[in-house]
Amino acid sequence: MSKIKNKTIRDIISVIMLVLGTLIASFALECFLIPNTILDGGITGISIIIYKLFNIPLWVLVLFLNIPFMYIGYKNLGRKFLYRTLFSMMLFAIFLSFFELVKPFTEEILLATVFGGALYGLGVGIIIHFGGCIDGTESVAMVISKKTSFSVGQIVLVFNLVIFGIAGFIFGFDRAMYSLLTYVITFKVIDLVSEGLEQAKAAMIITSKGTDLSQEIYKKLGRTTTTIRGKGLISGEKEVLYCVLTRIEIFELRHLVEEMDESAFITILDVSDIIGNHIKSTKKLNFKKKK
Repeated sequence: MSKIKNKTIRDIISVIMLVLGTLIASFALECFLIPNTILDGGITGISIIIYKLFNIPLWVLVLFLNIPFMYIGYKNLGRKFLYRTLFSMMLFAIFLSFFELVKPFTEEILLATVFGGALYGLGVGIIIHFGGCIDGTESVAMVISKKTSFSVGQIVLVFNLVIFGIAGFIFGFDRAMYSLLTYVITFKVIDLVSEGLEQAKAAMIITSKGTDLSQEIYKKLGRTTTTIRGKGLISGEKEVLYCVLTRIEIFELRHLVEEMDESAFITILDVSDIIGNHIKSTKKLNFKKKK
């Protein structure tokens, strides 16, 4: 019963965050980027070009041009992804039509580039993080990302270079360069948000209380540790604990280690990739007491 309740809560949170992400993304487009002829990439960028040239409503273009790419996403990522994508794109279209009536926030091109790109990246990053998608190229990029070492943002950037080149011939290369600058900002924010707090970190803890500390880390954080025997030049015999965790848990780990061993030495390292199941959810564990 509790599992069903937890799943329902997670689904509700996901829906709320998808609404928030599409709201932010559409706001960034209509109130910062489009009024200043700064393009997004992907299918949305193509839609903006057609909208500027033929005055076809943007929300119509976004929905219909994405249909083939939604099918690709469905075939590779499953039915749940399709439902989330349809939900996200419909919301995106609704919010685009709403914010089209709102006066642009600035006509200063540099401000529009920086703030529009950052906000759009934030919105898209939230959507991707919670399993949705508002651009067909993103669904293809997510498929490619699963099979390669490239991030979603990097793959989408390659698609966009072609689109920005085409836009340069139509609207002028200064606008294409501003658009490229916007997307550099956007895709960095996308990576931060979509990988964000789940991005892995590795901690190496040099301590004299390895066994007790390992048990506490597992109890409090649900993370297993690997113990390596070490010897300090001055401090003598030590244990080196290696643990993979997320960045949001670093503060708790530091606090836990400081409480148990004030003389412990901690280093935190970035982890570029993980193969296997090092990052685990927190679980309660009862350790057997030593006799």
